[in-house]
Amino acid sequence: MAASTQSSFHTLRNEIVQRRFKPIYLFMGDESYFIDELTDLLSETVLTETEKDFNMLTFYGVDADVNLIISSARRFPMMSEYQLIIVKEAQNLEQFELLDLYAKNPMPSTILVINYKHGTVDKRKAIVKNIVKVGVLFESKKLYENQIPPFIQSWLKEKGIAIDEKSAQMLTDFVGNDISKLIPQLQKLEISLPEGERRITSLLIEKNVGISKDYNNFELQKAIISKNVLMANRIVDHFEKNPKENPMIATIAVLFNYFSNLLECFWLPRKDEQSIMKALNMKSAYFVGDYMKGLRNYKAQKVMEIISDFRKFDARLKGVDNVSVSQGDLLRELIYRIMH
Repeated sequence: MAASTQSSFHTLRNEIVQRRFKPIYLFMGDESYFIDELTDLLSETVLTETEKDFNMLTFYGVDADVNLIISSARRFPMMSEYQLIIVKEAQNLEQFELLDLYAKNPMPSTILVINYKHGTVDKRKAIVKNIVKVGVLFESKKLYENQIPPFIQSWLKEKGIAIDEKSAQMLTDFVGNDISKLIPQLQKLEISLPEGERRITSLLIEKNVGISKDYNNFELQKAIISKNVLMANRIVDHFEKNPKENPMIATIAVLFNYFSNLLECFWLPRKDEQSIMKALNMKSAYFVGDYMKGLRNYKAQKVMEIISDFRKFDARLKGVDNVSVSQGDLLRELIYRIMH
């Protein structure tokens, strides 16, 4: 079973919950969150607490002996249907490919979990091919930023908590696609919900995460799309007074993403809601209106100039052809150029 998307993460998780185990799991990739979640789930599901005393072993790649891992995997469980062996940080395991000796003929009563983080094993190698034949290969990829709002909604939905699209986008703009930073913020919001309340709002985020519900990149983008110069300048003034909470590099990234998508919309044969959603791979129609409005308020040539300006101002922000202009003044100049 080969898996590489968030949907296959959910499929795999459901199989584990239903105790449909495989003899070998190879979890690899750059996003540690999904690897850790699946490993923890196996640790919680395969054995009872009593069975773990004799039937669960954890190895760490940096100091583990691959031969000892193999010999341990070939043992029979004691007073249990399974034994569980977890190899963490397997990317640091010397002679990693020797595990292929075991993968060719695994014990049906052993569940071997291999965590290979911050990289991948070449799928052309024999060990990967043999694991795929008998077990699970799961590649945990970093999510793109446009995948983070649905991830937020899904993560909260499993806990019976709702969140609107604007609030999910606010969190995305604040954290980006770093799930290790996102999850603590979601957990903080979960415990901050008033008793009986199961919906996260922008006001709750403002109180507990520190993102202003009125002065943030989401609202700045809205003002720019609508060509609301007064509102845009108010937000820029707020950003200038709070530079640590509102770094310009994050603002450029958010606006660059919008205008890059907007430019793609200009070349669509039809510029209706469904065509835009399909072209931009949007799961919700919530943000389609922003692109419809952008098509009305900006011309394609202007959008290309704006995208070029993003690159120039990103370089100036990093010190290229800029000795003394502050971040606030740079942002103010950039927003002026976008809107005029």
